[in-house]
Amino acid sequence: MSIAIIAGIITLFFTTLLTIAGEGAAIILIPTFIALGIDIRVAMATALLLNSLAMIFACPRYIKNKLIMFKVGLPILIAAALCSPIGAYVSKKLDQQLLIVLFIGFLLFASGMMFLYRPQEKKQKEVEQSKTKEIVYGTSVGIIAGFMAGLLGVGGGNFILPMLVYLGFNPKKASATTAFIVIFSSFSGFLGHASVGNIEFNLLLFTAIGSVVGALIGSWLMSEKLKSNQVKLVIGSVLLAIAAKMIWNFFN
Repeated sequence: MSIAIIAGIITLFFTTLLTIAGEGAAIILIPTFIALGIDIRVAMATALLLNSLAMIFACPRYIKNKLIMFKVGLPILIAAALCSPIGAYVSKKLDQQLLIVLFIGFLLFASGMMFLYRPQEKKQKEVEQSKTKEIVYGTSVGIIAGFMAGLLGVGGGNFILPMLVYLGFNPKKASATTAFIVIFSSFSGFLGHASVGNIEFNLLLFTAIGSVVGALIGSWLMSEKLKSNQVKLVIGSVLLAIAAKMIWNFFN
């Protein structure tokens, strides 16, 4: 019971932070749960389910504030789903350590871009007012993100969010749209892991409470309190932290 309570508190903190960045917290929660002594299969299945749960509670506020770009998000979902198996197939032919190094390099580049890149307001308006560009950009991002997610075995949100910002989309809308996509991508991953890993009721109960509360706080902060530049700083910090974690794992 005490482990479940601690896991719930940790889930609350990380879900709040990563919801602001439009990311699922599973990438941090899985190693954290394992460090608490939770079985890896249980940790992975639980964390992925929490990803979907958190974003389900975050998205109504985003929809209310018209932050989710459905014309961008739906092509990303479809293209990513089609291209992820291709990436997974290619990954079997390549050296995994090289892939990890490349992914770390991408995260460092993307985090630096979040801190330094300033898209012009004119570019944002041109992109978001063009239905053709929304569909084309969404499909292109989905192809790349889906392929890379399958290649590296990580969540596609790590690619989708910085790519959308780089293409000129408003950081808040990019974050909210990525959160919408995470609902489906994480639940799909959960179904795969749930078939081989059990769900512990006490762990799920306390972490689910932490996940829902964290998602509500994070979505409120992102949509109501933080400015676009502040959201970019949070996104950059999260990407940098993920890169640091992967570098630590790589050398240990």
